[in-house]
This record gives sequence, C-alpha cells and structure tokens, in this order.
Amino acid sequence: MNTEADYFTAKHLSQLNQNIGDIKHPIDVSFEFFPPASKKMENTLWDSIERLKTLKPKFVSVTYGANSGTRDTTYEIIKDIKTKTGLVAAPHLTCIDASKEELREIAKEYWNNDIRSIVALRGDIPEGGARPHMYSTDLVKLLKEEADFDISVAAYPEKHPEASSAQFDLDVLKAKFDAGANRAITQFFFDAETYLRFRDKCVKQGIEGEIVAGILPVSNYKTLVKFAGMTNVHVPDWMHKLYQGTENDEATRLLIGANQSMEMVKALTIEGVKDFHFYTLNRSDLSYAVCHSLGLRADNAS
Repeated sequence: MNTEADYFTAKHLSQLNQNIGDIKHPIDVSFEFFPPASKKMENTLWDSIERLKTLKPKFVSVTYGANSGTRDTTYEIIKDIKTKTGLVAAPHLTCIDASKEELREIAKEYWNNDIRSIVALRGDIPEGGARPHMYSTDLVKLLKEEADFDISVAAYPEKHPEASSAQFDLDVLKAKFDAGANRAITQFFFDAETYLRFRDKCVKQGIEGEIVAGILPVSNYKTLVKFAGMTNVHVPDWMHKLYQGTENDEATRLLIGANQSMEMVKALTIEGVKDFHFYTLNRSDLSYAVCHSLGLRADNAS
C-alpha cells in the first residue's frame, strides 16, 4: 500500500520514461579506482582511466588497502594520473594506522606536490585491533589545519555497520562537514528511494554540502552480495531474481548491470541529483555506458 512518503507515484513512473535529454541541469561525475596487484591489472586500470577521462570527470580517486598496505602505490598512481591526464586526482587517506605527526607529513607532501584533493576516511579496523586514536572528523580537522584541501568524506544511506543508530550516523556526518569537508560520497545502494530519503534527512540535519550518489554498476553478482554483506547494503529481492541463472553468462550479467544502473541514475537525475561517483572496480565499460545514458559524451565526440 502506498503512503504519502512514497517517492515513486504514478507521476514519477511516467517521468522515468522521458528522454534523458530532457534533463536540463548539468551533471558531474567522478570515478574511483584501486591500485592494481599485477601488470595485467595495471594495464586494465590505465585503459579504464584513459577511456573515462574523455568524460571530463570532476575528479578521480584512488583507494588503498587495509593497514595502508598500498599507500605508496596509491601515491604513485595519483601522481601519474595528474601528470599523464591532467585530471584532478584524490588519494584516499585513513587515520587507522598512522600517527597525527605522520598524517601531517603526508598532508604536507601531497600539498607540496600539487595534490589538493583528498578522500578522508577512518579506515577499517584490523581484526582484533584496538579502538582508533582518531576518526574521520579528526582527520578532516587535521587536513584543514595543514592546508585548504578539497575534502571528500563517506556517507552511509543505510547506516554505517558500526553505528549505534541512523541518527548517530547523521550526527557524525554533520560533524565532518562542520570540520571542513566539502562533500560526502555515499556508500553504494540499489534503491533510488534509499538515497532520496537519506538526502532529505541530511537537509533536516542542517547538512548543506554535496551528498554525492555512489553508484556501483554490477558486473559480478556474487561479489556484489559479498560486498553488500560487509557494508550493511540491502540487496533487493528483485535484484536476486534478475541475476538468477546468470552465473555462467557474463554477457547477460553485464547487460543487466548496465540497465539497472542506468535506470537508477535516470530516476535520481529526475529528482534533481547532479553528482554521481562511480565505483568502477578498475573497469570502464559499465560506468562509461551509464554516463552516456546521462547525456555525457566523450570530449572527442562530434
């Protein structure tokens, strides 16, 4: 039974069928990559960067593994992206395994090398690890004390797995913005309504910064279910049904993933969402296709 709070009335469903070309407001996209573990994966990464840069993303980010295992690799990739492509490149930085002094030195090194954008995160606590000495809000404050970095932080439409409540999660997000964050990038989600309700809650919380919608185009459903279980992301029943019988059919999985993401971003765009961050898993095809559906075109296209 529908309620007044439902976003998708008959009017909304009708709007979803309109041509994406009717959307008038500009769209900004960004892409996330991770450091490759082999030469083959490195080639895949750079092929993806070269293709996606033609869409003129607002920025690209590069993660690093738990315990900063690939921090140096992340730094080198960030510098290479900036040098080779001219894109704004933002390294992920966590405070889980570095002292304040070490973080200040890292911040200074980034700034002195013209890296002015950072994705500031607490980081995953190692199994059996002690309570961290800093959290993401503390890291944002530290970075702003060192220089006027452009800082992205994380947001969780379905609540961080460790948060005591959804309201506590919103309080933490507000604190990160108050500390100087420029935008929040959401964890991926699979119901547009999940993001829209979260956006409304952020407004009521007095959060005025950008809430960028995090989009994960699904290429491997089993991997998605694993990720979702680790991050408190709900996978709707309709997704389970869509992917049934595709375990050995990659082509069909990719078509489903592209279509599902296209419908998601179309619904969000109609609701006024202007910023999307794609978790690419270092592959360009699905993210590129979804961006194309948003009306974005390669800079060399006629």
